[in-house]
Amino acid sequence: MGIEAGGETTRYKREAARAAVDRFFLPGMRVGLGTGSTAAFAVRRLAELRGQGRLLDVVGVPTSRATEALARELGVPLTTLEESPELEVTIDGADEVAPDLSVIKGGGGALLREKIVAQASRRLVIVADAAKLSPRLGTHWPVPVEVLPFGWRSQARFLESLGARVTVRLGADASPFLTDQGNLVLDCAFGPIDDAPSLALRLSSRAGVVCHGLFLGMAHDLVVSGPEGLATRARPT
Repeated sequence: MGIEAGGETTRYKREAARAAVDRFFLPGMRVGLGTGSTAAFAVRRLAELRGQGRLLDVVGVPTSRATEALARELGVPLTTLEESPELEVTIDGADEVAPDLSVIKGGGGALLREKIVAQASRRLVIVADAAKLSPRLGTHWPVPVEVLPFGWRSQARFLESLGARVTVRLGADASPFLTDQGNLVLDCAFGPIDDAPSLALRLSSRAGVVCHGLFLGMAHDLVVSGPEGLATRARPT
């Protein structure tokens, strides 16, 4: 499915995010607010509905400082997982989505908080433009791996031993990008991944690896928009 660049892609992201909020956010919910350009449209839609007098009692848990700042700017009330340890639903974006709704996340650098919030949610809804769809994870996007700064080169060597081409993520000033937790992100290009669960297990068992961007068996629904229109898919059972 081809995607036009620029404004069309932005429109698809906005359409998917708005549709997800309209369908899955209900009055009285405690919700997770994702990170990234597509998830930001969901936060803006929630604020828009609040301006119409709807969903006024919905409270969000942001997955990053950036999302927290946007929500506060727009007047969306926030809570924390300490105050609300179980959430009804989280809406978040993705970098790559496979047919079974396994996803790669972390392009925005918030993968750890995104995974924590997703695991605290009864339902995870992924919103995406159609360009994010892929036949297999790793085909179009590297796997972000968040690592402690201490000994990070040893983690890079470990990741290379698993077949990855490892790149240290840099910030806008060309210095190493730091997550909200002060950790580094190593972007690991594996190519199409044959056995994502096995790779996820190996990454999770490595000391010094804080989190990885493979979100497997976590997404319940996908709302996607593209040239062929808007569609909603549920995870295969």
